[in-house]
Amino acid sequence: MKLRKLLSVKSKSPSWFINLAIVSFSACIIWLLVSLFLVGTSRLVHINSSSGNVHDPTTLDHIVFGIASNKNSWPRRKEYVKLWWKPDHMRGCVFLDSMVEEANSYNDSSSLPPVCISEDTSRFRYTFRNGLRSAIRVARVVFETVSLNHSDVRWFVFGDDDTVFLPENLVKTLSKYDHELWYYIGSNSEIFEQNRQFGFEMAFGGGGIRHKLPTCKSLGKELGVGLTHEPGFHQFDIRGDAFGLLTSHPLAPLVSLHHLDHVDPIFPNMTTMESTERFFEAVSIDSQRVLQRTVCYDRWFGWTFSVSWGYAVEVYSNHIFLPDILPVQQTFRQWKRGDGLARVYTFNTREPHPDLCRRPTIFFLDHASSGRDRITSLYKKSFANCSNDMAPPRKLEEIKVYSQKLDLSDKQLRAPRRQCCDVLPPSSGEVMELAIRECKEEERIYMH
Repeated sequence: MKLRKLLSVKSKSPSWFINLAIVSFSACIIWLLVSLFLVGTSRLVHINSSSGNVHDPTTLDHIVFGIASNKNSWPRRKEYVKLWWKPDHMRGCVFLDSMVEEANSYNDSSSLPPVCISEDTSRFRYTFRNGLRSAIRVARVVFETVSLNHSDVRWFVFGDDDTVFLPENLVKTLSKYDHELWYYIGSNSEIFEQNRQFGFEMAFGGGGIRHKLPTCKSLGKELGVGLTHEPGFHQFDIRGDAFGLLTSHPLAPLVSLHHLDHVDPIFPNMTTMESTERFFEAVSIDSQRVLQRTVCYDRWFGWTFSVSWGYAVEVYSNHIFLPDILPVQQTFRQWKRGDGLARVYTFNTREPHPDLCRRPTIFFLDHASSGRDRITSLYKKSFANCSNDMAPPRKLEEIKVYSQKLDLSDKQLRAPRRQCCDVLPPSSGEVMELAIRECKEEERIYMH
């Protein structure tokens, strides 16, 4: 009898252990799934821990614009605003000192923001000797924009009438920040003296302000909020040829360009407006990639390619170290005449080579198109710097650049990285093809 019971227990042991293993394994799976859910929830709560709320992504509908202008400049500069204003998704006002006849003409009403007349500022004292009294009116654009009492506003953005914004990049940049916190966002001037005079804590070239006060009157007081620097805003306190500054744009989405009337047309053989329209053709195709610089090296001919996407490609006839390419070429003139601080910039510069034959060959954007699986941008040689040197790469006439539409993640916005590019085998002696791509995990940009 004892032997029979013992044999019975032994026969049931394997199934008992199997059942125990199955139950244990199921419990582990359930625990793992619950843990993953809790971790995901904790991350979501952490992202929004400052406000305790979960919000939909920021869009253009959450932004209100205040644009400072006047009756003399608006008839001309409204053409800039037409390039970037999206009436179906944008709110705001252009503030003039008085109405002009064509301010609200039928042809413009559907493509421009509404016009508002600034309040009378004669009751305010103005004591700055070398300034303009109109500065009071321009400064009060902030107050008067907030006073429009728009609903569901996350950001207020301010700029002059000669500032062009890249709306999608503006939204992308502002999306990094919690709109329920206090922020004053923008960038400094390129000139040290301008920053010293107006303040290093002033946002030049456009900025975003998050307003949370119960009344708009408090905007006239100190908010206690420092400037958050975003390099995508460009003040353009320069004159002449802006090529060097444009081709050295930092690793951040381009948000705005200012003072376009004070620099040469950015594309050759065009007016300022024509060249700006050409530039916005590239913006419409891949705004986040515009002006992003990519450098690659050709192992067959020993050339160096510097691509500022949507604008220009520079081809050097020899290999140049990346750190030697990145400083801004000083192709422009200083903002104000004078020596000393008037000639000091807030970034590293390099002088173009004194020998024209040793400068890069420049190819400007001709057009860009978006296909099913890639974007193609074509750059054509504008002119030859050196008439005595017909050796490659000066025999090139066109450069084709292939890329994918750039859509930066939040991590890439916070920790940007330059992309890589490959020189494709040449199809002819006059055309070169490049392919831009995301760099591999440990890949370096170096001379082959």
